[in-house]
Amino acid sequence: MRDEVDGLIEAWRAERPDVDVTPLEVFSRVSRLARHLDRARRTVFTEHSLEPWEFDVLAELRRSGPPYELSPGRLLRATLVTSGTMTNRVDRLAAAGLVRRRPDPADKRGVLVRLTEQGTERIDAALASLVRYEESLLEPMPDEDRARLASLLRSLLAPLDREPSGPQS
Repeated sequence: MRDEVDGLIEAWRAERPDVDVTPLEVFSRVSRLARHLDRARRTVFTEHSLEPWEFDVLAELRRSGPPYELSPGRLLRATLVTSGTMTNRVDRLAAAGLVRRRPDPADKRGVLVRLTEQGTERIDAALASLVRYEESLLEPMPDEDRARLASLLRSLLAPLDREPSGPQS
């Protein structure tokens, strides 16, 4: 089985035999896969009237467990955005009825952001659609190959995630 990257690798090896382009065999495929997944996720999120950033914030709240609320500071650390950006995002989600703010009983100056029933329904439906779609992409792979791929990607990604200036998504 061949893919687009095979042709790119062959062309580079012909044009630059002095350069070992082996890393491109991995990272060009990862990059192309990321673009395909980004387009597919945007399509799934659009079906649920969500932007990718909305999914990220709502998902962080949903994963936090009952009562599905976090401080804006926790949300911004989890989603890797600035406080100004998070304030804007919470404002927009609150205006859409997906979250609400309430005073933080542990900090008189603070607030907590809580997922509303509508927000919970929206994130649950979007997640179910996303998982169904991503499962369809993995369908041709045997379970043991999926587990091996996940393990290999983890071994590559974990050290990058630990770097202070590591990936932002």
